[in-house]
Order: sequence, then C-alpha cells, then structure tokens
Amino acid sequence: MSIRRLAVVGSPIAHSLSPALHAAAYAALGLDWAYERHELREHELRGFVDGLDRSWRGLSATMPLKKELVRLADESDRTVALTGAANTLLLADDGRRIVRNTDVAGVEHALRDAGLESAAHAVVAGAGATARSVLVALDGFGLRSVTVAVRDPSRAAGLVALADELLLEVDLVALDDLAHVVVGADVVAWTLPNGVALDRELPADARRESVALDVTYHPWPGPLAAQWLAVGGRVASGRDMLLHQAVRQVRFFVSGQTEHPLPREAQVEVAMAAALA
Repeated sequence: MSIRRLAVVGSPIAHSLSPALHAAAYAALGLDWAYERHELREHELRGFVDGLDRSWRGLSATMPLKKELVRLADESDRTVALTGAANTLLLADDGRRIVRNTDVAGVEHALRDAGLESAAHAVVAGAGATARSVLVALDGFGLRSVTVAVRDPSRAAGLVALADELLLEVDLVALDDLAHVVVGADVVAWTLPNGVALDRELPADARRESVALDVTYHPWPGPLAAQWLAVGGRVASGRDMLLHQAVRQVRFFVSGQTEHPLPREAQVEVAMAAALA
C-alpha cells in the first residue's frame, strides 16, 4: 500500500501549520502520503481512531487531545508517562497504537538553537500540558530548581508533582509577580495560551542574561519573546519548537522510531522550514 494517510487532530485546528510541515517532509522524501486536519474534541477522539482503516499511518494531536491520546495507547514511553501527554500516535502494521511526546524534543532543540547549554534554575509561566513538556526538557539541561508563575494556583498541582518527581526545588507564585522572580533564571518560559497578556515590563537584566522560551508561534513574536527581542536577548521560539517536534513525528511515522534520522534529513528539515516560513 503506497498511499498512507495521516492527520492532525484537535480543536481549534484551522490554524495548524502541521499539514504544511508534513506535506513538505513527505514530498522531500518522495513519499505519496496525504496529511489532513480534522476538528475533534476529547469525546470524539476514540470513535475517530476506532474508525480508521489500514490506509492510516498515524495522527498528530494538539490541544485538547494530548491527554486523551494517552488513554488510547497500547504502548508509550517514559516521556509520555512523565508529562501525561502525547502528541503523536503511530498505527503500527501489527495493530498496536503507539504514542510518543515529541514536544519535549522540540523544546530541547529550540533551546539549544538559542544557545542554551545548561540550566540550573528556570521560571515557567503556566502549568498546563505544555509546561510539563518544558519542565521535562529542562531537566535534561541539569535543572535543579523552578519557579512556576500561574494565574490559578489550584491548577498547578500536576506540575508541582512533576517537579517533585524530577527532584526539583519548586516555588509557586502568582503570574502578576513574574517580574519579581525572573532575575537570575537561566531560562524564562512562557507556556500560556494565545491572548494572555504580559502587562508588566520584565527587568532588563533578566532579558539580557537568560534565554526566553516563548511557545507562541502565531502571532509572532509572543508576549515574552517581544520583550527579549527588544533588548537583543536570546529567544527560543514556538516555531522552532514546532519544526523540531514535527521532524521527530515524521521520523516516527516513517520508521517507527523518533531518534533515528531520516534519509537526507538535513534536506527534509530545510524543506519543512521553508514551508513553515
């Protein structure tokens, strides 16, 4: 069977750049694969997956489906277990449903692109699924402590528990206090949804010395990145994250492995970056 089908699912989904990224990758690889988008809510995902025929190779998932995707899996890995979320489903030829979280690798490589080599302390704005992936990625840089800035402290319990599991010192502060806690951080990460404003100017010293990770990719720059760029600070963007996580999704769909490079991967990544631009 030469033609395989894939799609990105979630809600809202019309803004997703995944179809352009994946189409560019499969064209560069010479694969006649189709990549679609489908608007789905949590209660619709299981029925949709159950109805897929053998022409389907897998799905990419965005919000609000990353937790629900884990519940459908026959097989996952430690990263999925730590984050409680998956953004990639492989429909294996033997019928297994295998999930991975490539967001963590996307964060890691975006930070390395911005020049980060190690991080002892981070400040993370937000406590949702994306924040969990950011925290797991930062753990790989030697993180020892994190300050979490949130709008609603009652929704931060999962991220605090993850920090405890990673043996990190953790402090919880109100989002309005962000300006008071960013000085001295190696990384300041913004994981809040589009539309959440950053009304206060953060200290210039922090913007010059730390790396900003702003998961926003449309519109760009996001609220945190705009402040860092204004002083020439180092920024890891949501577009960088999106590209790097998508490369690993393509690897997974093509070979069943996220860590095995694609044939001519450098050229594939150039094509994907061009589609993203």
